This record gives sequence, C-alpha cells and structure tokens, in this order.
Amino acid sequence: MPNVQEFKCPNCGGSIEFDSSKQKLKCPYCDTVFDIDDIKAYVDIKNEDVADDMSWETHAGQEWNDGEKATMNVYTCNSCGGELVTDENTAATSCPFCGSPVILTGRLAGDLKPDLVIPFKLDKKYAKQKLKEHVNSKKLVPEPFKEENHIDEIKGMYVPFWIFDADAEADARYKATRVHFWSDGDYDYTETSHYSIVRSGDMKFRNVPVDGSSKIADELMESIEPFDISEAVDFETAYLAGYLADRYDVTEDDSVSRANDRIKNSSVEALASTVDGFYATVIPEYNSVRLKNGSAKYALYPVWMLTTSWNDEKYTFVMNAQTGKFVGNLPMDNKKFFKFFAIYAIIATLVVYAAAFAINML
Repeated sequence: MPNVQEFKCPNCGGSIEFDSSKQKLKCPYCDTVFDIDDIKAYVDIKNEDVADDMSWETHAGQEWNDGEKATMNVYTCNSCGGELVTDENTAATSCPFCGSPVILTGRLAGDLKPDLVIPFKLDKKYAKQKLKEHVNSKKLVPEPFKEENHIDEIKGMYVPFWIFDADAEADARYKATRVHFWSDGDYDYTETSHYSIVRSGDMKFRNVPVDGSSKIADELMESIEPFDISEAVDFETAYLAGYLADRYDVTEDDSVSRANDRIKNSSVEALASTVDGFYATVIPEYNSVRLKNGSAKYALYPVWMLTTSWNDEKYTFVMNAQTGKFVGNLPMDNKKFFKFFAIYAIIATLVVYAAAFAINML
C-alpha cells in the first residue's frame, strides 16, 4: 500500500494543499500561504527533533570509616520522625523542625559520608540580629508581635544537599509572527507573517543544588540560595562539633528529577532569551535537552533555624549561615493591610484621573 504524506500547517495544524493559481501551498483553514521550499525546510527541522536525555550515572558521597562512625550519634524525634546526626559531644535537646525533645537512638550506620562541607560563617548572635531586622522591616507585621514574640529555639544545622554537574546540549523551536497594518483610504489591511525560529546551544551547569531533606521544603531552602560552593572544603567530622546535621532522607537518585527540572528550565530560558526582533507573538513549539558528563557530590550546607512563638502560634525562620540571607513566616495585621491597600488604591485613582485630565487638555 503506498505511503501518503500529509503536510500540516505550522500555524494552525490544519492540512495544507497546493494552490495552482499561486503555485504555493495554502492552508484552507487559516488562509496562510507557504513557499514549498519553506515547508520542506520546516518538515526537515521537525524530523530532526529528539527527545530529552537527562539520565545520570553518578555516585556521590563516600563511605564512613570505622573511627568516624564510632564518634557519630543519631538522634530521632518522636513527634515528627526527623533524624539528626551529631558528634559524640553534642547534647541535642530538641528537634529544630517541630521543637519536640529528641532522644539518642544509636550510632551512625548505613549513611554516606559527605564529600564537601561549607563551614558555618555567621554565629548565633548574628542570626538573632537578623531575625530582629527581618521582623522590623515588614510593614504589615502586628506591632505586638514585634514587641512580644520571643525565641524558643535557635539551632545551627547542616542541611544535606546533592550537588550536580553536567554539560547540556539544548535545542528549541518557536513559532513567531509579525503583523503589519496599513490602509488605502477605502480598506484597512492586516498582513501576518509567520516565522519558524530555531535555536541551539551547548551549556555547562556546575554545582546545581538539590535539598536532600524532605523535612525542609525545597522552596524554603531555594529561597536562601545561593550558597558559595567555592568556600566548601573536604568534609571532616570536626566541622560538626557544636552543630546538628540533618540526616538525608532523599537519595541522590531521587534528587535527579529536581536537578533535571532546574537544568532544563535554565536551558529553555537561556535559548528563549536569544529570540529577539519585532515579533508580535513568540510561542514555544519544541525543546530538547540532552545531558552528558554528569557527576554529583554530597555536601552539607550551614543553616540557622529559629523558632519563635506569639499568641500560642509557632513561627519558623531559616538563615543562610554563610551569606546571612533570611526568610520565614510572619503574621499579618489585617487592619494595616487594608489601610495600605486603601492608600495605594487612592493613589492609583488619582494617577488615572491626572492622566485623563492631561489628555483632555491636549
């Protein structure tokens, strides 16, 4: 049985036909006209489309030696199930995640040893000061909260991260239009030109971080990025002295999808940023990312976790202990919110009226 080739309109997806009067291909649905060579080139480009290939073969982390295992303790929270690793001299009294008491359950076993660690750079005093600045800088926070809330717990903790490196080959194609309007006095005309834009490039991604703990939301940890990996050093157990270390419960393999999302999103954004010109519309049609030379490391990043209470409510804050970037949830004063909303609404209304008055005066 003979094969039948059908050409689809790149604009609307309808089947296009040869128009003998124009000696070109024409779509009967949107009336777009194409040169035959352009359609052939478009089909050739589409036939070259390939799927994503974002597979990894990495082995982050190292094996603990017997001497290191003997000096590491594991604490477990009876309330939330959080697990923390400490040195033998650390007395953990409460869970930094939920505030409940934690108990020593045994020696470290089965976990991987980190490759790298970023040592704590900012101390507890600095974290307390940042909390005060953070609260006072928010205009909609209730005044009593600023005066009455108190710190229940402040813990220095190393958070586990998987750090991914890879080279990427990326391709993308976009449908774009340019629109031209004119009039001859009797009729108004609109001409829409359609373009197929192709982009490709090679990119290098280094030190893409993925939080290895499910107990801390990825969005929260990403909000205190970036950490400066250039200050990381080879891991030694001495860096844990006086601090807690969150025990990873998201493996390297389970973190790959998150790394892929970050790499692909960055690749697609980088290619899209090169599409310039006076286009009326630009619509992504296809993109593909292929990875090679992938590798991963297991690292610990320093974080201060602070818990405060006010009106029987708990509020959690996190600070990057290397850069001082600070985030956390705060209560909102509804009266202040509506007051600010009303002021901005009045200002916006006055601006609109002023603009309308200026136009009428022209």
